[in-house]
Amino acid sequence: MASSQDSTQEQSSVEEKKTSRRPANTAFRQQRLKAWQPILTPKNVIWIFFVLGVFAAVVGGLLIYASRMVSSIELDYTDCGSGARTEWLPMPSNYVKSYWRNNNNGSTIVTAQWKKTNNVSHSYDGFEVTGLTNCSLQFEIVQDMSAPVRAYYRLENFYQNHRRYVNSFNADQLLAKDSVTVSSLKNSDCPPLAVEDVEENGTTKTRQIYPCGLIANSLFNDTIGRPFRLGVTGSNDSRTYKWNEDGIAWSSDMDLYKKLEDPDYDLIIPPPNWRARYPDGRYTAEHPPPDLKSDEHFVSWMRTAALPTFFKPWAFGNETLVAGTYSVDIVDNFNMTDFKGRKSLVITTTGPLGGKNDIPGILWLALAGFFIVMSLLFVLGNFLRPRKLGDHTLLSWNKVPPSAAAKGKGKAPAGGPSIGMSTGREL
Repeated sequence: MASSQDSTQEQSSVEEKKTSRRPANTAFRQQRLKAWQPILTPKNVIWIFFVLGVFAAVVGGLLIYASRMVSSIELDYTDCGSGARTEWLPMPSNYVKSYWRNNNNGSTIVTAQWKKTNNVSHSYDGFEVTGLTNCSLQFEIVQDMSAPVRAYYRLENFYQNHRRYVNSFNADQLLAKDSVTVSSLKNSDCPPLAVEDVEENGTTKTRQIYPCGLIANSLFNDTIGRPFRLGVTGSNDSRTYKWNEDGIAWSSDMDLYKKLEDPDYDLIIPPPNWRARYPDGRYTAEHPPPDLKSDEHFVSWMRTAALPTFFKPWAFGNETLVAGTYSVDIVDNFNMTDFKGRKSLVITTTGPLGGKNDIPGILWLALAGFFIVMSLLFVLGNFLRPRKLGDHTLLSWNKVPPSAAAKGKGKAPAGGPSIGMSTGREL
């Protein structure tokens, strides 16, 4: 009998251990870990704010210093077609901005000139387009710009982040998938630039717009030439600054595109704003659609900007841009007047933290000022109204209510508690 009872008890204890949900008896599971909490005395708070202020000031100073190490020149050529003439004329002073490394006030007034040439021609992948306007910019590089030198175009008042615009593309089409059809494009985010009816030989055919959507159609189509140095001797090749238009797009972005192999030219048509670059506005075997994966200007454009004023990369150079006078020719195609925007050419170096931008440094300095002011306020408060740490007389239940004090009920018998004290129950 005893053995059977013992076995029964062992089985029950085993079952209890298996079914028990009690946490393990460890410091972590039982919440017995050692902890430390700082006591925020006035002196501690004063030092904390002061140290944070000094730290923020140092960071802000370094950010501004890094920004001032960048040299850049920005030329607004939006009005070149209407404001420039066929001979060199000075550009308006507010159209030219320049910043030079180690300059005392951070900027130097640089004058620039521009002129336009009408009815010029330009070749796009072997197809000659005539009737274009060329804008020539002449400017001065005050000091050597050390490599790498980067060229950007800057657009203002262009809302790439508009909800309808930012979704207006078809990812499958950009990856050259065979599953893309006229029907699938009609049901995608590309309309109204998804398909188009084209009349041929008295019949109407529906063609896919390749690439479809508002983003692709509005591609920046100015062509920016290389800087050409003036006033020096030598061959044209030696006087032309060599920059590279490859390697400007993110490799992760380029993975989102593929070349369209063996395209059926009866099924696709360029976007409306692209058609001037193709004979009769159509793709042909001699002038096929572009290889989107290798067109890094297109890839960069398709990465939509979050703000209406933004920079897009155009090229970069791995050689020093020597100080001197330069000219740049730009085929002026991109229309900005319809939406009252602005466009500029920016040539800049880079610093430890990227391009020129004083805003992060200014924000850090403002934060430093806030911390220092708070530190001074605590110093002033502690000086004018000091209080002892852990003073129990300041607890609510040790204070005499104003009403009881006014009635004279705040006095207590000797050795007894004050009858006017708050009991703490009302808290």
